[in-house]
Order: sequence, then structure tokens, then C-alpha cells
Amino acid sequence: MPRPVTLFTGQWADLPLEKLAPLVRQMGYDGVELACWGDHFDVDAAASSKKYVAAKWALLKDHGLECHAISNHLVGQAICDRIDERHQAIVPPDVWGNGEPEGVRQRAARKMILSAKAARAFFDAKPGRRQRDDFPVVVNGFTGSSIWHSLYAFPPTSQAYWDAGYADFGKRFGPILEAFDKANVNFGLEVHPTEIAFDISSAERAIAAVKGHKRFGFNYDPSHLGYQGVDYVKFLRQFAGRIFHTHMKDVWWGHGDGSAGVFGGHTNFGHPGRYWDFRSLGHGDIKFEDIIVALNDTGYRGPLSVEWEDIRMDRIHGATEAAAFVRKLDFPSSALAFDAAFDKKNQ
Repeated sequence: MPRPVTLFTGQWADLPLEKLAPLVRQMGYDGVELACWGDHFDVDAAASSKKYVAAKWALLKDHGLECHAISNHLVGQAICDRIDERHQAIVPPDVWGNGEPEGVRQRAARKMILSAKAARAFFDAKPGRRQRDDFPVVVNGFTGSSIWHSLYAFPPTSQAYWDAGYADFGKRFGPILEAFDKANVNFGLEVHPTEIAFDISSAERAIAAVKGHKRFGFNYDPSHLGYQGVDYVKFLRQFAGRIFHTHMKDVWWGHGDGSAGVFGGHTNFGHPGRYWDFRSLGHGDIKFEDIIVALNDTGYRGPLSVEWEDIRMDRIHGATEAAAFVRKLDFPSSALAFDAAFDKKNQ
């Protein structure tokens, strides 16, 4: 069976889901990965109202759409971050409160715990759900980081300083992961600059910081690894048992005019001087066939979720093209060795 091709709705939150859903189907997708912002998925309502989750499933069903994951990146960012005025623009008012940093972090943690309960309630209400559904329940998201600002290591930064950052992450996410385990839900961190894990090395430290908790894994996205020079195929093989969800997103690098490097030069996306930029699938430098091979080799059977971002392209055109690109790209594993027929006993 081919993997479901879904669209992450986070970049489409300006459209109410009632208007987005028919468009998603029209663009060629099997389903959605629902963002917990806009009106796409209300964590508080889903955790408390059977009527709300039933209506959400009815809306999706009316347009022939599935859902296999929800995503709460924006709230997650505030859990470990050093809070500043930028966070007020992305977190719900009840998480921001009076803006006192530690209060924001604690309220964000509670909201993430509620996300696990909401996801459990939502997927338990899935029409036609079997006792054991096709895929585990997943909440994707960010963690934030108290040490991201020290990335360049100047003033001189000791390993003890970074160890304290990972200890902070472990302390804050330990109770969250226990709540996820109680709800039978997985947390998928999107490994990403500004998070506690942004490459293979930091992902290993993050796992260690939560003592290898079985509910901590990854929402794999190659676009955040490629331009850094991280081996994004190795990531899949190294963390095979912790790939809970997969984003399909492209990026190019080495295409700027040399005036802004990997760190971006404080330029906006789409600036001609940028060394790297996100691109619509098939227009960047990610080798997606290598990814599909690795996903097949490691046994990933979950959705391929398009996170569409390309500042240079109309999003409906790009997302339509991306759905077809992923569908054409994906192929099942072989159940038979290609040279098995040479053996006389198989003839």
C-alpha cells in the first residue's frame, strides 16, 4: 500500500478549515496534518468536547480526507526558549498571559500536555477506527531551546554550559513525555535550527537528556538538515525507531550571490543574496529518492506530509505540483529479491 500523502496546514492557517479542506482534496492530497492554530485544531475544544471532534471528522470526511497527526509547533517553541516579545505573536493569549518568561514556559508545557489528551480524544473518535489503528497517534512540534543563542560558542562556551541546556530540556520535557505516555501518544520533534535538536549530534544529546523516553522521537524534515551539511539520509537510518512522522519539504543551498551565508545574514526568505531558501518539492537540492529508499529500508509506513514553503511560487500551484511529485516518487518495498528467480527452486 502506498503511504498517505497529506498536507501540513500550518502555512494555510489564514484559511478556515472549511475552505481549506475542499482545496486540499482538489490539489490531490489524501489528508491533512492539522495545525493547532487558526481554526484548524483547537486543543482545548478537542480535549473537552466530543461534539467538537465529531464535527472535525465530519468535515474531513465530507471532503474525502484523512488525518494521521496534529502539530503544535508554536506552543512547543515556548517551552524551553528564552522568551521575548516575538513569542507573543505565535502563542495563544492564555499561554502568553502577562508575558513573564517562566510563566509562559510553564503554561506552554501544560498546553502541550493538553495536546496529547486532545490528540487521543480526536483519534479515538476517528470514524471506522479499529481497536488498533493504522498508525500511532502523533503530536508533532518544537521544544525551543535555552542554549540556541550560544550556537557560535562566543563568548567561549563550555560543554558544561551546553549540558545545562540539555538538563533544562530534560527537566521540562520529562513530565510532558510521561503525560504523553499516559495518553498513549508519541511526540515528534521537528529537528530544526532554534530547537534543542537541530542535527544528528544534538538529536543524540536530546534523546539522552530525556533518558531515551520511548515517547520522544522525530518529525523528520530533510529541508532543515540539508543546507546545514547534515546527512539527512543517515538521520533516518540512525534514528529509525524514532521516526514518528515525516515531512516532505525541499530546500536549495549555494544559490545566492555570496552576500549572505548559512546563517542568513538577517535577510528575509527570497532575498537574492541568501545562501539557502526553502523550495517547492522537486525544485531544490534534496535527493528524495534516497529518502524513500531509506524509509522503505527502515520500515516507515506512516504518512508523507507536504510542508509547503516557497516564497517564489504561488502556493496553490506549488502544493498541487508537490502532491503529484510525492505520489509519483513513493514506491513500496520489494517483497522478493530481484535475483530470487535464478534459483531453480523458485522456478
